Amino acid sequence: MITAAAMIFLAGCSGEDEGGSGESAPEVGPAEVTLSLADGSADVSPVAPLEITVTEGELAEVTLTDAAGAQLPGTVAENAESGAAVWTPEAPLAYGTQYTLTASAVNAEDEEATATSTFTTVSPASVSTPSIGPLDGQTVGVGMPIRVYFDDPVTDKAAVESNLTVTSDPTTDGVWSWFSDTEVHFRPSQYWPAHTEVRLDANLYGIHFGEGIWGEKNRTVSFSIGERHVSVADASTHQMQVYDGDQLVKTFPISAGSPDNPSYNGPHVVTEMNRDRIMDSSTYGVPVDSPDGYRTPVEYAVRLSDSGEFVHAAPWSVAQQGNTNVSHGCINMSTENARWFFEFSVPGDIVEIQGSSAGTLRSPIYDWTIPWEEWKAGSALK
Repeated sequence: MITAAAMIFLAGCSGEDEGGSGESAPEVGPAEVTLSLADGSADVSPVAPLEITVTEGELAEVTLTDAAGAQLPGTVAENAESGAAVWTPEAPLAYGTQYTLTASAVNAEDEEATATSTFTTVSPASVSTPSIGPLDGQTVGVGMPIRVYFDDPVTDKAAVESNLTVTSDPTTDGVWSWFSDTEVHFRPSQYWPAHTEVRLDANLYGIHFGEGIWGEKNRTVSFSIGERHVSVADASTHQMQVYDGDQLVKTFPISAGSPDNPSYNGPHVVTEMNRDRIMDSSTYGVPVDSPDGYRTPVEYAVRLSDSGEFVHAAPWSVAQQGNTNVSHGCINMSTENARWFFEFSVPGDIVEIQGSSAGTLRSPIYDWTIPWEEWKAGSALK
């Protein structure tokens, strides 16, 4: 019995027989190897994909060596979008370093083809690592956004934002929004669900922020969302309702900001807890020795904004709590009520102030006052 392969072989070796077709085996073309980085490339990102495309053959071997000839370990995988092979080093490439990528392929007759590219990674003018809040391992309230602060202006916001990856359980519809060239926040359309687990992978090593500034390293921050604590402080009724989840657990008489110093309306995010604090009017531009100035020690101070607003104990205004607004913008409570609220609260809880004659809150964390469509418009990846 002669197999199909044998028939092809015989036809290719014997030439044209009497009554034969005269056909020969198809000619095997040489393999071709193409590298995504041209030989001599400079200012290459150390995380640029090292892609290898092979035609008329199969990839045989890939090596990457440094300037001293030392071979770096790595793996090869297929790029699902381009179909090219991508060689990925086990450890990130360094900045300002020369490397040589060599790839070989063989065709059906085991004939080898090789391509080589020597390239140099970029030497940054400077490298930068942004600050991130919340901190790794922290438990925060349902209103705490993720905040990323850069030391220098980011001009390529899309490149940076595309490498800030947030995952959560349960999944949310969160989006990044840029507050300035040095600050970007992430939040969902509604407050985080209670007990959500959140992770930020800031994979910024090898990413150009702009103006010669590159990411120094990757960071991962994981944090938890605690109980849902949302309180509503109504300056018009002089009452604050405190909710634990969907349950109303306390209603406190309060005194909010006076007509001359009204509290800001809108959702305020708890950012800081002080068992004892000196309230100093100079921190928001009013000299202590002026007629409206003050320097007053208080207890159980829960910061609501960087505009000087706190929920705190104010034993001097107990007679006005529940009927008149006399504070400089804070939410005044009795010492006992303020102690309870202090012990109940965590950073990231929400206090929604309403019924005030003031405008809407403007503070470093005023995220929840921004309508969702406007928030999404602040993304660089629209």
